[in-house]
Amino acid sequence: MATWKLLMLQDSASPLMEQLSFFHDHTLLILVIITILVGQMMAGLFVNKLTHRFLLEGQMIELIWTVLPAITLIFIALPSLRLIYILDETNNPTITIKTIGHQWYWSYEYSDFKNIEFDSYMIPQNEMNNFNFRLLDVDNRMTIPFLSQIRILVSAADVIHSWTIPSLGVKIDATPGRLNQTSFISTRSSLMYGQCSEICGANHSFMPIVAESIAPSYFIKWISKMIQ
Repeated sequence: MATWKLLMLQDSASPLMEQLSFFHDHTLLILVIITILVGQMMAGLFVNKLTHRFLLEGQMIELIWTVLPAITLIFIALPSLRLIYILDETNNPTITIKTIGHQWYWSYEYSDFKNIEFDSYMIPQNEMNNFNFRLLDVDNRMTIPFLSQIRILVSAADVIHSWTIPSLGVKIDATPGRLNQTSFISTRSSLMYGQCSEICGANHSFMPIVAESIAPSYFIKWISKMIQ
């Protein structure tokens, strides 16, 4: 989860987030190189006393500063397009979970099993335990097995919300009357925190998301308990 001293992205908990982190580093490296080169050229203008009053054109330099940015954009665009297709792909999910955004809480439905539906509210400050995180913990967590592909179907009951967990690399709009889907795989046992990322009203910042990733054997026990 994000802490007060975190300057970079959160630690990844899924292969998708790992790829997003690699793309972020790749793009940032290109931007740093461009910034250094442009800065060096601008600094050179201040100390260079040579002038060319009669210079009208320089076709070679114009060709270079047209071709180089085009090549740079290709180096950024190709990994970006690859990521778009990877993020949008959903193949043979192990579990499907339906998530509905409300003002201001989330409800979850495990449609592969019978009668597993619950609402997830933020824990008020006066009811928190010492191990709870303020404004981030909920009374009912979304529980998933790790190393399994999870498909999320997202919608909303009133206004537009956005179901977001940064460490999973998931951000998907919850739109009334529309069903959006995405998928992810959690790589480890962990608690993953997120929040609604669409300004949805007065209590927008008080509808957090908590996903608990556990071993498949414990997930089966949790499902059995919920069904009973």
